[in-house]
Formats: sequence, structure tokens, C-alpha cells
Amino acid sequence: MRQLFSIRKLLLKNIKFPCPSRGMWCGQQNKKMNLQETIETLTQECIKFRKTLNSISEEKEKEKIVLKHIKKWADSDNCVNNFQKGLEWFNVSKGLSMSEHLAGKIVVLDFFTYCCINCMHILPDLDALEKKYTINDGLVVIGVHSAKFSNEKDSGNILSAVQRYKIDHPVVNDAKLSMWRDIGIVCWPSLVILGPKAQPLFVLVGEGHRDELFIYTKVALSYFKSQKQISNHELPLKPAQHLLPITRNVLLFPGKVTSFSSSNGDKIVISDTGNNRIIISTCDGKVEDIIGGYSPAFKDGNYEEARFNAPQGVCVLNDYIYVADNENHAIRQIDMKKRAVTTLAGNGKQGHDYVGGKNGKEQVLSSPWDVAIYYHEQNDGKKVPIIMIAIAGTHQLWALFLEDTIWWKNKIFKKGTCSAIVGSGKEENRNNSYPHASGLAQPSGIAIVQSLKAIFFADSESSSIRRVHLQDGKVSAVAGADRNPSDLHNYGDIDGIKFTAKLQHPLGVTWCDNENKIYVADTYNGKIKCVDPDGKCTTAFGAGKPSKDFTFNEPSGLTILPTSGDLIVADTNNHCIKIINRKDKKISILSLTLPETCESIPEKLFEFPVEISNEEARLKISFDPKFTDGIKFNSDAPQTWSMILPDDWSNKKINGRFGSSIDVTIPKENTQRQIHIILNLIVCKTDECIPKKLKIILDLSRKSNGPAEINVQKELLIK
Repeated sequence: MRQLFSIRKLLLKNIKFPCPSRGMWCGQQNKKMNLQETIETLTQECIKFRKTLNSISEEKEKEKIVLKHIKKWADSDNCVNNFQKGLEWFNVSKGLSMSEHLAGKIVVLDFFTYCCINCMHILPDLDALEKKYTINDGLVVIGVHSAKFSNEKDSGNILSAVQRYKIDHPVVNDAKLSMWRDIGIVCWPSLVILGPKAQPLFVLVGEGHRDELFIYTKVALSYFKSQKQISNHELPLKPAQHLLPITRNVLLFPGKVTSFSSSNGDKIVISDTGNNRIIISTCDGKVEDIIGGYSPAFKDGNYEEARFNAPQGVCVLNDYIYVADNENHAIRQIDMKKRAVTTLAGNGKQGHDYVGGKNGKEQVLSSPWDVAIYYHEQNDGKKVPIIMIAIAGTHQLWALFLEDTIWWKNKIFKKGTCSAIVGSGKEENRNNSYPHASGLAQPSGIAIVQSLKAIFFADSESSSIRRVHLQDGKVSAVAGADRNPSDLHNYGDIDGIKFTAKLQHPLGVTWCDNENKIYVADTYNGKIKCVDPDGKCTTAFGAGKPSKDFTFNEPSGLTILPTSGDLIVADTNNHCIKIINRKDKKISILSLTLPETCESIPEKLFEFPVEISNEEARLKISFDPKFTDGIKFNSDAPQTWSMILPDDWSNKKINGRFGSSIDVTIPKENTQRQIHIILNLIVCKTDECIPKKLKIILDLSRKSNGPAEINVQKELLIK
């Protein structure tokens, strides 16, 4: 949970606020109105209310007291106003308003910023809620993006985040925090649940409110339906997912990279985060192995069977690759000899353990973001390997012990156990001589320097690079941030030394031996910077330096090739891997070539006849796939379609899955338009599966109140 700043209470006197869905004014003239005070009071009441709910075991009894609370607040005079005009929206064809679109709905306003790990943690809860209660049932979730960093105010970057985190509900870019200030929100994430007349009913601060979300929504929908105040009308949804690059040779939001030497040259390991897989490639782009599949899941097995969920950090030790499987909250091991994946820690679900000490899947984790290998020298001189883990979710560094290890103060850790090593769990930029007394802020990248016995880590939410001294666990500042441990908003883009240097949400670090420097992915500044151990920070690449070719869009991962010394960059929002020759300062994009078994899948995958029925100015479209050459669908992957229509058309559904049809209402006036249908498919031949994207263009013409004529203009198979 993150607090932005204290907002001064505003007393709004003799002002009338329109209550959108009632066609009347909220409150009365000459009556003091203060929505912020209402939200503040409701917040405190909901905190106490949660304790009451937790003390009750019977579900029916919980529902009774929730209903009592709703009735108390249902007639509140303080209603939430419409969103400010001119804001940019995502996943809808036009901006939404409380008065027009959200009247008669239970609305969950999710105030979030896309850098925030706590905000990421509630997305699965919201997704589950939306699967249980649809818009037709009367529930609408709206993401109100309230940026912390200046980079996050850019709508293009928010669109990438919406796609990266697979957010399907409407999202608005409240770049100037207008709704945030109007309501009086003070931290991320905050959920405000509104009744059908835009009246606040509940406020939930921070993460971990899944049970409350479900019971509040259930009771609110039931009560207001009994009052005939819930509407089942549709919203002008327009999913943004079709804008993603779906091709065989393009990565999807690659997060991290590492490299290693082999008998036949250096290899690059890529976390293809958006595609939920790990890729092993040669330095010239020949893909040798793909581990995992496109559909996210938590599954061990061989390379084809194993599944990840948004994997991030990767590191290599001998014949093993270790993976920070972020949204599975697990550490996975890839055995390159046996070609198999196993789980070393985590069970696929987010945990809230700040101490650790358990073994294997018994030890829960919270959003591991990066991993690195440290060789710890025991008192007897023996060096034992340890996997160091940046745990973004609990703001700590953890260690997974591969052998029995004697650690600081002669504490013994057994083989296979995983424990917190650095950080109290409180989110702050606090340096300290005692490792567990220090405070970290969403550590997201780590680099081990054996010669210095140090961990350098990217502390993303404090916008700094920090150091752990591995002799004793002391945590110290290197570059960026502020001396004040509570100030997590001191960011920028300034070359300098220690606290005079400014970064903006860095996510990746790697150590360069021959320069004795750390390369930093200064993610939100779109730059690669160099930092020496004494804290001198300079811009190396990016934003046109040293040439116009050096441009990045939220780079997140770095590694240096062992032989050539080239710097490899995971350019996340550009969906590619870039190679920087540090000697001649040239940059190139790694063009990936998939194995021949994948390339052998024919371009003409199947025939796709379109079945169209046209009755009373309504168009129903469905598909009947006819496979050829042994092609089949991947049964584990969603086969989806979406339709792009003119904004002035009404429709019941503009997206769906195979097995359903799409209904469209055709306007009565003279019409000559095109309908674009996008099909996102995962298809297989033998054991190889690849994504395919098919666009079907329909020509439609109609005279006023007459029958419509539809012709298939073209079918485009996009790699």
C-alpha cells in the first residue's frame, strides 16, 4: 500500500453537486457538502467493519450485517460526479459517465498506478469478480489510473500496461488526479464501491480484500435489484488486446534476460513474459529451445508440458536455469539436460510470509521479480551456491539455499529452504547496518558481484540503486532516491553522484567486470545508465544518446555476453531484444528464428467459412473451422474473437470465444460500411503450438429499412 501525499480537507460550502442517476441534486442548497469527508468516514468505518466480518463464521450472518451497512449508506447525499471531460479511455469505444453509462450499476473504482506491485496483486481479485458478476448482472469495474511517475501519465504507456496485465475492464487515464482529489484518495491501491446512484458504499485500502469484494458485491446487487435500481444495459466495450503484435517472430513484453557460455558459443535466455515462456537463443537469434506455452498456468513437466505465468528474472548455474515465475509466485528450475521444469519454492498462489524458512512448495512467495547466483564462502573455505531473489511483493530480498549453508551470525540454513535475508517488509528506502531492519521498496532487479561480495539491486519504487554487503548484510545507498527513507517520490533524470543522481523506476541491473560498473535499465526514463560502486551515475544509451538509434520503451532487463561483452537489453514495450556493441556504440535488434519444427507449420492453416444470418436488421456471425494438414486447436488456450464496429452502431457483444456467435444491430439508415473481425488463435501441429491472427473483412451495404447485403471481402492470415 502506498500513500501519495496528505490531501488537505476541503470544505465546500453552498455548492450543489449533480447526482447523475437521479435527475436531481445531491443534497440541498445551503447545506455543507464534502465528498472527501464522506469517503474518509467510510474508509475508517470499513476498516472496523472488516474486523467485525472476520469475527463471524456464518456466511448468512455476514450478509445480514453487510446489508445493514448498505442500507445505512444507500441514501447518502454525497454522490461521485462524472469523470472530467476529455480524459483518455481504454477498452471502450468512448468515455464513460456516471449519468449515462454507469447509472443503475454497482461500480468498483480501482484507483491504481501500473508500477505498483500492490495494485498488480488485486487484479486477479477483480478478474475473478468480473467473471462471477457481469455487466449485464449490474457490476462494472473501472480502473482509474492515477499516476505516481511522470512516465505513467502517458496514455501510450498505460495502454501497454493494460495489455501487459491483461486488463479487460474500462480504464481511464486520470493523469491530473482529478477524480483522485475529488474523492479524497490518499494511497494505491484504493477501491471505492458505488451504488446505482453513484453513492459511495464501501472503501477498501490496499490489497487482500478478495472476500470482502465478493460479499459486498453480492449483497449490493441483491439489495438494489430488490429495489429495482439495477440495470442490465451494455457498455460500449472495445478491448485493446487486438492492438498487440501477434506473430511468431515477435516477443511479447519480454521482461528479463541473462546469458551463459556453452561449448558451441554464448547463449541468451529470454523471459518472454507476455507469452508465458522462456526462450533459449544463440547470439544470432536462432531459437534452440522454447520452454512453456502461451496459456498461463502453473505446471511442471517437460519443455512442452510445463507452464509459467508472466515469468521475469532468469539466471543460470551449470545445466540449470532458475526462473522467477512472477504471477505464479514461485521459483522454477529448468534442467537443460533432462529438458524438464520443476518447482523449487512457491505453490502458485501469492503468500504473505515475511520470514520464510520452509521447504519447496510449502514456502509461499509474493511476486518474485529477479534471481541471481551468489557463491557464499563458508568458514571452511567451501563455496556454496545460493539463489538470491528480489521479492517485489513483500519488499525484501530472499535466499533459496541449494546446499546446507552457514549464513550470517553462524545461522544454519538447510538445503532446499527459502528465507528472507534483507528487508523488514515495510516499504521504504531505509538503509541500515542490520539487514532485517532495512526497508526496501519493490526490489525488481539484482546483480551479484563476487569480487566485492555485494548485491546491487534496483529498488524501483524509491528510484534508486542500492547495495547489500554480503559479509554482514549491511544495506547502503549507491545512487538515486533521497536521504529521507519515507520519501519514495524523489525521482527524475539527472546524472550525478549518489543522492544528486536521479532515476525513474529502474527495473534491471547487470555488472560489467571490465568496466567495474553497474549497467542500469532506467526503465521509466527509457535509458541505460552506468553507475560505479561509489555512486557516480551517467547516461550511456537512450533518448538519442549516443545516436538517434538508441531509443527504448521501458527497458527492464540487462545482461552482458560472456565472450563478446555486448550488452543485451530486454526492450519491454518494444517487444524485442536489442544488442549494444559497447566498443563501437552500435545497436541492433535480435531477430529470432524459431526451430524448423515450428516453421514447418503451413501458412494455409484451415478454411474458415463464415455463416451469416440476416433477420430484421440484425446480423449474427459464427464460424465453422475446417482444419487441414493435421492442424488442431490447443485445447488449453483460449480461442477468441473480437469485432471492430463503427462507434454509432449498437451491439450485444463485440468479443467472445469459439462456440459462441456475435450479434450486431444494423442501423436503419443507408449504410455502406466495413466490419473487421479479428480471430486470435493458438494452433498446433504434433507438439508445436504457435499463435495465429486472422482478420476477416466484411463489406456490408443496406438501404434505409431494407435488407442488408454482406460479402466477405478478404481473409488475411497475419503471422
